[in-house]
Amino acid sequence: MTTASTHSHVRLLAISGSIRRASHCTAVLRSLQPLLPAEATLELFPLDEIPLYNADLDGDQPPAAVAGLKEAIKSADGLVICSPEYNYGIPGVLKNAIDWASRPGFASPLKGKPALIMTASPGTAGGVRAQSQIRDALTATLARPLVRQHIAIASVATRVQDGQLVDKPTLDIIQAGLQELIEEIRWIAARSA
Repeated sequence: MTTASTHSHVRLLAISGSIRRASHCTAVLRSLQPLLPAEATLELFPLDEIPLYNADLDGDQPPAAVAGLKEAIKSADGLVICSPEYNYGIPGVLKNAIDWASRPGFASPLKGKPALIMTASPGTAGGVRAQSQIRDALTATLARPLVRQHIAIASVATRVQDGQLVDKPTLDIIQAGLQELIEEIRWIAARSA
């Protein structure tokens, strides 16, 4: 696991639970860099090329897209996930990516990785019902989902313009979550120093 000292660069990896071209979740993630302090960066990793999990392909030479995902997670100090909710739950594309990244069991690149979870939906609940499933899946990998107030962006279509989240109250809530994520990353780094 990479470690970020109190003053060093913090690398965050953003993962959208939707692969739709005009995904609101992806738009939310693309809007976050200006909310971060100068010493932090956020890279978006698309899940479009990740194949369905197949234990026959899971080994020292996984599919190239899977190897890329694992390396991106390993190189990051923390994760920022924004997902829609499908049928009251976690989208298959996100669960599939977590399943791939969770290997090898209990020693994967997700182990110990702090994660900020957000959901977004055109509906009034903001996808909040998916959050516990995402949290449970990450906890099973020994990742460290932040324990905090849910970030659930309701009526997301009204808050996104030209592919960017523009609603200031929502951006303020997300910025507070990002700050907590960076503080968690630095706390872990200080403990392991």
